[in-house]
Amino acid sequence: MQITSTDAIIIGAGMAGATVAANLANTHRVVLLEAEESAGFHATGRSAAIWIRNYGAADVRILTAASKEFFQHPPEGFSETPLAHDRPVLHLAPPEQMPALEALLAGGAMIERIGAARAKQMVPALRENFAVDAALETDCFDIEVAALHNGYLRMLRRLGGQLALRHRAGKIWHEGGAWHCETSAGDAFAAPILVNAAGAWGDVVAELAGEPKIGLQPKRRTGVIIDPAPFAVRDWPLVGDVGHSWYARPEARTKLMLSPADETDSPPLDAQPDEFDVAVAVDRMQQALEIEVRRVEHSWAGLRSFAPDRSLVIGPGQLPGFFWMCGQGGYGIQTAPGAGIFLAAQIRGQAVPAAMAAAIPMVSPLRFAA
Repeated sequence: MQITSTDAIIIGAGMAGATVAANLANTHRVVLLEAEESAGFHATGRSAAIWIRNYGAADVRILTAASKEFFQHPPEGFSETPLAHDRPVLHLAPPEQMPALEALLAGGAMIERIGAARAKQMVPALRENFAVDAALETDCFDIEVAALHNGYLRMLRRLGGQLALRHRAGKIWHEGGAWHCETSAGDAFAAPILVNAAGAWGDVVAELAGEPKIGLQPKRRTGVIIDPAPFAVRDWPLVGDVGHSWYARPEARTKLMLSPADETDSPPLDAQPDEFDVAVAVDRMQQALEIEVRRVEHSWAGLRSFAPDRSLVIGPGQLPGFFWMCGQGGYGIQTAPGAGIFLAAQIRGQAVPAAMAAAIPMVSPLRFAA
């Protein structure tokens, strides 16, 4: 079998893999391997992402903040359409969730208490007795996920990198100072650097390579599209309860996307929506909003994969030249620009930008080493 030598092999062409591949390609010859027929088929292609500063653990917030400038002012030619569109986030507090609201206000940045009456003005469908208080984050925006992902893939190709679709990693071994990867297409590659950006399959790839597994747990998240007529929702904020048991956000100008914010444990697979979760999404929304749901227009599901401590897993592993870019959970899109720069710097042996340096021990895969 002929083996193609390169500088870095990256497994997984979703947002995580595409981001680090594009950031690394200006100094390394990069091969980006993807098992599916299209890049971003699983989690990336099913994400309805929004940038929320106060979302996630401390490491997530660091990389989220570091990514903001890229979203709002991407490099010239990166995307033909804007990557960010302002959309505030409205947190509703039923009586039993008031402690969670107080904690959010105490620990968040650029978030204010607005009360239930103003929340009703912003979302006229809000039921009078659902929320006793509310908070508003104004420093948030929708993310054009497809434009972001495609921009990174174009950057990779422009810098000479290779995207190999339908190339599932089948055999991985380390020999002679290099990682070797044999794929389902019959091709084989060798490089001193191997990046595991396989999402829900992250531990599967680690096991193939002989790298100790992290304990990643994929969890299913459901999305539902409905018609909220007669309400005009285009300028609504993303709205949900502060306890994160449901949320709704405008979609395609006139529709509403709902989610029960479910986190159902799943093996790594092509996730499909469960009818029960679809019903739960509608029911929880209707407890808060006076919207009649005549039919569900579309539903889908995707996997969000979490490390045991729910922080990101980014950096060198225990084996030489093995790097992780996994465990993004529900934060992978909003942290992508910063995370790509963060890991590419470590692969090059360079200092991580100062704004992200505090995250190094928080996201290090070595925190799970026995």
